[in-house]
Amino acid sequence: MQTTLIRLDHLPACERFDFWWEAVGQSVVSVDAASAHAADFWAEMTAVDLGLIQISRVRSASFEARRTTRRIRQSDPEFYQLNYTVTGRSGLEQQGRQCALNAGDFTLYDTSRPFHAWSAATPSQPPHGIVVQFPHRAIPLPTGTVERLLSQPIPGRTGVNGLLAGLLMRLAGPRPAPAPPTTTILELITGLLADHAGVAKPGDIPLIKVQAFIEEHLPDSGLSPTSIAQAHHMSLRNLQRLFERHGLTAATWIRDRRLARARRDLTDPRCDTLAVRSIGARWGFQNDAHFSRTFRAAYGVSPGAYRTGVREGSTLTP
Repeated sequence: MQTTLIRLDHLPACERFDFWWEAVGQSVVSVDAASAHAADFWAEMTAVDLGLIQISRVRSASFEARRTTRRIRQSDPEFYQLNYTVTGRSGLEQQGRQCALNAGDFTLYDTSRPFHAWSAATPSQPPHGIVVQFPHRAIPLPTGTVERLLSQPIPGRTGVNGLLAGLLMRLAGPRPAPAPPTTTILELITGLLADHAGVAKPGDIPLIKVQAFIEEHLPDSGLSPTSIAQAHHMSLRNLQRLFERHGLTAATWIRDRRLARARRDLTDPRCDTLAVRSIGARWGFQNDAHFSRTFRAAYGVSPGAYRTGVREGSTLTP
C-alpha cells in the first residue's frame, strides 16, 4: 500500500490550476478541465495505490472535466471508475445518460468512453469525493450488465454500499487505515453493482482472488500460470478454465497487467530517473529486448518512444 498526498500550497496561485490537472492526469486519468476558480484554484488529493485498485480522495474548488476522444487516443488504461460523493454536489454524463449526485451517492463510469463530469459546492461544504479505479476485467460481471450501470446514481448509505463507502473513507482518510485484501474491496464493488443491476452476485469470486495474487507478484519474473496454480492449490487446467470463463488466459492477464504498470511508470515524473530497462525489470520483464518487443506489440511504439511522446504531448494510440 503506497499513499501519496498532492497539495498546491507551495505553488503561486497562477500555477495551481495547470499543475493540479497535470497531477490528476498522472494519478487518475487525463481530462480537459475548466473552473470559475481557475485564477485562485485550490485542491488536495490523497491517492492510495493498492496494485489492482487505486483509491483517490479529492477535495477541491468547483470544476468541470471532460474526457474526450482525443484524450482517450493519447492514453486508454481501460479502467472503470467508481465515484463516491462525500460532500457538495456532482454530476456525470456518459453514454447519453446524465445523473446528478448528492452526498452519499456512487456512480460508475468508463475511462475508455468520453464523459463530462462536474462538481459544485453547497452553501456550507466544498466538493469532496472519492474515486476508485480498477481494470475493466477485474469485475466478474458481464460487460453488458456493467454498461447499463454507467452514469446512474447508486445510493451509498446502506447495506453493502454503506459498508464500501465507510471502508473507502477509512482507507483514504487523514490517517489511512490498514488496507484489507484487494479481493475484499473488489467483492464489495461487485456486490454493489450486482445489487443495483438486479442480478445475482457471481459465484466466480476465486478469479478476483487469483487476479489480486497476480497483482501482488508482478515484479517476480518467475510468476507464471504454473506457479499461480500451485500457490492456489489447483491444477493448471482448472486455473485456465477459471480465466477462460471470462474470455481470458492467465498468461495474457499477467502480461497486460505488467504492461499497464510499466506504462504508468513511463508517464510518472517520479520515475524519470529510472532507465526504461529498469522500469521493465521492476515489473517482471526478464530483459530489455523482451520488454521492448512486448510493449511495442501492445502499443505500437517502443517504451522509450512512448515516454518521449507523453512528455511532448504527442497522440499515441495503443
